[in-house]
Amino acid sequence: MIHTLTPEINEICFKLRGLIEEAAKKNLAEGILLSGGLDTSILAFISSKFTSLKAFTVALEGAPAPDIKYASLIAEKLGIKHYIHFINEGELYDAIHAVIKTVKTFDPMEVRNSAAIYVALKMVSEEGLNNVMTGDGCDELFAGYSFLFSLDSAQLKFELEKLWKEMSFSSIPLAEALGVKAKLPYLDPPLKNFAYNLDPSYKVRKERGQIWGKWILRKAFEGILPDEIVWRVKTPIEHGSGTTILPALFEHRISEVEFQEKIRRYFEKDGVRIRTKEQLFYYEVYKLVVGVPPRARVGRICPYCNSNVKEGVTYCRICGAYPI
Repeated sequence: MIHTLTPEINEICFKLRGLIEEAAKKNLAEGILLSGGLDTSILAFISSKFTSLKAFTVALEGAPAPDIKYASLIAEKLGIKHYIHFINEGELYDAIHAVIKTVKTFDPMEVRNSAAIYVALKMVSEEGLNNVMTGDGCDELFAGYSFLFSLDSAQLKFELEKLWKEMSFSSIPLAEALGVKAKLPYLDPPLKNFAYNLDPSYKVRKERGQIWGKWILRKAFEGILPDEIVWRVKTPIEHGSGTTILPALFEHRISEVEFQEKIRRYFEKDGVRIRTKEQLFYYEVYKLVVGVPPRARVGRICPYCNSNVKEGVTYCRICGAYPI
């Protein structure tokens, strides 16, 4: 089923395009971290009309990385200078250390995603740029995550409001650590408030035989951006950049004997429960550059790493435990 744009939907799309354009103009930057997903492609399309934009895309060497294909497609269409970099193993380990030291986490998903972001930001810095745009915030505001798709309207509203209270983005501290300013147009207050007040039914909707997040955003730019971009399925950074192969990499590199001995030792000595070989590697880096997570004494406490967890939150930012 393809939805006909009613006058009401047309009006919402018009308003949304205007707000995103204003947000992009207020947050114009010299560069953009371009994944070729809907969020960054919209920003690239708008911003390239007002500035000479440089786009940066990274992928793990030898790994499947669909971001390269889609980012190249949109960069070519817009005629913007596109820097593509394939991350080698040495760079990857350096990025992992930098991420853990800066963001202070050993959550595997956060480290996987942020390692790719860090390398891209490092490219920006090495090119001498002072600022860069990212698409952060769009998935949270417009329901881009697949775990939201099966919820009814009331549940969706509730879960989105939880996300809005807790959303934070590693691109900001990582960029700062590299002497670059990260600009996040989707968090521009008028656009953010519009998203807060938009009926959830416009965010998640079925079309073309499947359920889509960010549905209204797709309709707003349908016919403006290529169909491959507008209707590209949400691809997390780790999948788009190829860092999703990291669990298998560490599974191969760390023996079962070493893993079992170390998880026992770290539980007995530090009170930290390590769940995977990948997390073991990250925890050892964390312990080296940050230290053992201090044991929380009051409030909600993560049962896996003893860190404080905010009330109402089901996810530990330190170790990534979910649900707790």
